[in-house]
Amino acid sequence: MTNDLPVVSVTELVTAMKEVIETALPPCIVEAELSNCRRSAAGHWYLTLKDAGSEIPATIWRNVAQRLQFQPQDGMKVLATGALEVYVQGGKCQFIINRLLPQGVGALELAFRQLKEKLEAEGLFDPERRRPLPAIPRRIALVTSPTGAAVRDMIQVITRRWPPADLVIVPVRVQGDGAAEDVVRALAMVHRIPDVDVAIVGRGGGSLEDLWCFNTEAVARAIVACKVPVISAVGHEIDVSISDLVADRRALTPSEAGELVVPSATELREKLRQNAERLRVGMQARIEKFRLRLAALEARSVLQKPENLINQRRQDCDLLGDRMQRTISLLVERHKASLAALTASLDALSPLKVLLRGYSLTQTEAGTIVHSAEQVQPGQILITRLHHGQLRSRVEG
Repeated sequence: MTNDLPVVSVTELVTAMKEVIETALPPCIVEAELSNCRRSAAGHWYLTLKDAGSEIPATIWRNVAQRLQFQPQDGMKVLATGALEVYVQGGKCQFIINRLLPQGVGALELAFRQLKEKLEAEGLFDPERRRPLPAIPRRIALVTSPTGAAVRDMIQVITRRWPPADLVIVPVRVQGDGAAEDVVRALAMVHRIPDVDVAIVGRGGGSLEDLWCFNTEAVARAIVACKVPVISAVGHEIDVSISDLVADRRALTPSEAGELVVPSATELREKLRQNAERLRVGMQARIEKFRLRLAALEARSVLQKPENLINQRRQDCDLLGDRMQRTISLLVERHKASLAALTASLDALSPLKVLLRGYSLTQTEAGTIVHSAEQVQPGQILITRLHHGQLRSRVEG
């Protein structure tokens, strides 16, 4: 069979497919749902764009991924701008993304929500983690733009409330490229400034884009790691930034930060006056209390006539002596009665009582009591004891 078809290698075939696909379809915006999102160690993102009918692998190279303000997540609805590209070695077609926007919510708002959820899960928003502010700071560091209205407001409020306040301005950019890095560096070194024991970081109001450096993870972690307490004063009252949530204290505005960081000299003087007045009244009350107590003691008879106390104690001694004498007499009589009873019992058992009834007691000269005639021999001398006196006799038989 004659075959007129050309013979090509696999590489030539895939290369031809690459040229056709990449030139036939210009860059476009793809509406899709993300799945299989994975970030490589090199910083590239690999994911899948899909809809109800099909799916295609996609890649976000590191230089583009670094500009993303949010993290791609499975199930996220997006608009992906890019172009098809064929990977010759693997013979695979993929969509290379050079811009990614979430649908339904802005990229900055989505990034804010993602970072908030992440830091909250780590416990960085817990009230127990926040440090107390010094009652009267020795020196205050203002981490802000040196030319903005916010620094002027803070200086005015602080010096009005506490004229001897010692302030040091740590100049940083508060918006645009490099602003977050400036704030991070300032917070990392602010504790090295002599006598600084509290810092205020922030700026005046603006759009979400203007305030964005205070919504970055780097600034949030720098606030947490700062070695002195930090007050966050970003924007207006309605503006809530990530730095507000992780700071030791949030101020609604830079002016309020000035009110929070130092006491009011006027209010402090009034408080001292009130405390002094309360102390004076309290001391007077205690003095009056002790005066009345002393007067009551002075009025007692023991102090008016101390000899009465001596006489009373003498009388008490006499009464105790009489009571002791009666007690001793009672005990003696009781023991006498007991002794008489014992004497009567012993007397009843005495052998002399038996002799009184006509009985006698016969003993040998050695003192042995004779119970039987067999105990003696003829000619032996016996002694017979009577109730009155005794007889001496010789045994005849």
